[in-house]
Parts: sequence; C-alpha cells; structure tokens
Amino acid sequence: MVPSGSLIAILPCSDLDASERFYNLLGFRRPDSEKPAPGEPDTYRMLSNPERGCLHLTDAVEGWLTPGRNPFGLYLYLENVDAAAREFQQSPEDKPWGMYEFALSDPDETLVRVGWPTRLRTGAQ
Repeated sequence: MVPSGSLIAILPCSDLDASERFYNLLGFRRPDSEKPAPGEPDTYRMLSNPERGCLHLTDAVEGWLTPGRNPFGLYLYLENVDAAAREFQQSPEDKPWGMYEFALSDPDETLVRVGWPTRLRTGAQ
C-alpha cells in the first residue's frame, strides 16, 4: 500500500514493454493483480519495489518524446548503489553534492540517477 501523501512520477514511454524491462532491472515490478485481462489494453503500468517505491509508466502521446531531447529525469534513492551499478555495468562515485551515485538513460533517454547519501554509507557495499 502506498502511504498517503506519496508523490509518484508518471513517465511517458514510447515502448512500454522495453521500459518495464529496464525498470525491472532496478527492482520495480508490476504485480499480476495490476495486469489487464487478456485482450484488454495495456497502456498504463503501475510498478513498485519492495522498499515501497512506485513508478507509473504510460504510453507517450505523439510528440512528447523527441530522440536526444527527453526532458524527463528520475532519481532513485537506493542504499545498495553498488549492486545496481553492477547490473548496468556502471561505476558509481562520490559527488561534490554529497551523493554516491551513477547515471544512465532508460530506453527513451530519460535520465535516471541512482544514489545514496555519502554520509549514510557504511563502507564499501
């Protein structure tokens, strides 16, 4: 259950299946109870992770996503940054703004930063 007062991004996607697979790699899944019946439209997907993070994916309206010019960005706070970085073959680093993070792009070139506050890290993970 999502707590009252939660704010969840609704991300437009040009290929919902590809985007869902990408966010699955970051630990977000769609429960079977959220999947439509066979033959029903599947144009809106509500994903969540075990830490109660949520992300909604929707079909992009024509003209919303221009290759190379996607204005959207997401930041995923994830305690085990190193495990996620390995999944994407990335190298996280401590940033001057106090975050241990890495950045990548989803299938629609949405900027996705994955990080955890440097001060909360308890050594190498």
